[in-house]
Amino acid sequence: MSKDLFTPIELGPYHLPNRFVMAPLTRSRASDGNVPYALNALYYAQRASAGLLISEATQVVPEGQGYIATPGVHSDAQVAGWKLVTDAVHAAGGRIFLQLWHVGRISHTDFQPDHAAPVAPSAIQPKGKTFTGSGFVDLSMPRALETGEIAGVVAGYRTGAKHAIAAGFDGVEVHAANGYLIDQFLRDKANRRSDQYGGSIENRMRFMNEVVDAVAAEVGADKVGVRISPDNTFNDIDDTDPVALFTAVATALSHRGLAYLHVIEGDMAAPSKPHRVDYVALKAAFGGLYIANFGYDKKRANDAIAAGRADMIAFGKPFIANPDLVTRYLLDTPLNAPDDKTFYGGDSHGYTDYPVLSGVPA
Repeated sequence: MSKDLFTPIELGPYHLPNRFVMAPLTRSRASDGNVPYALNALYYAQRASAGLLISEATQVVPEGQGYIATPGVHSDAQVAGWKLVTDAVHAAGGRIFLQLWHVGRISHTDFQPDHAAPVAPSAIQPKGKTFTGSGFVDLSMPRALETGEIAGVVAGYRTGAKHAIAAGFDGVEVHAANGYLIDQFLRDKANRRSDQYGGSIENRMRFMNEVVDAVAAEVGADKVGVRISPDNTFNDIDDTDPVALFTAVATALSHRGLAYLHVIEGDMAAPSKPHRVDYVALKAAFGGLYIANFGYDKKRANDAIAAGRADMIAFGKPFIANPDLVTRYLLDTPLNAPDDKTFYGGDSHGYTDYPVLSGVPA
């Protein structure tokens, strides 16, 4: 029997009604203290018809913040705020994982406790800007983490995962993509270390492996996913041999009994650039449930699932503008166009006020 987006699937301990994934989407709408609140709960609940929702990237420690008004999961108030979100999603019949995040060097001293330098595997300042309370500013010069500090950063991820479960999440996704801290350790453009966390591919994977193992020990491996972006150069990241690196990454993760591997199959900085990585081979190296992500529409998604190139498909912008994306794809009705001026920051406009279909039986 041919499979498509509407075919149920087992993900870890969960039976999902379809293969739609709402991708993690930074919207910069947390309240004071980077606390989620009722508006965020409504936003996620509106989209709960997806088989799986993945929350926006959420910093596991205060030092992990790199953008204004992004939520955390390290304070009691943040955990309570996220509980509003998970309760609303579950009441609407959905499942939701929290994406665990540390931006590393993609930050500014304005976001850091005591205005300290951001941390990174190596003291290499990335090209780019971030948005602070003062507007767009250059990313700050980071400092290299001391070897002895790394265990504490790993512990921050584990505590974040513990807090996520306390907040009612069904699982967690470790953000190892898009040039943030774990990706910085993986890629040789950002990692020039000479200790056991730098140099060889095996050493550069060590931090990722330690984080994944710590999180899995806390919440159960079958409730943990990992996100990677092998071709991505976004956030001034790259590697001299991404095929060897990410084949090794997928193979290492394959031995850990994880819920899924979530892969951005392209370069966000140059979407039309040819792939360097064979994603079919990467899926085979992982061997488990594979979520594909990168500009998929209904046809491409169904074709990929039917051909076995993906098990689930993550949609980003289509879910921003279409809370009822699952229904719209089922009925082949037109989609709302996203308003990119309202992607980051603001209020309900461009967040919870996109129209849904009317006159459609429940």
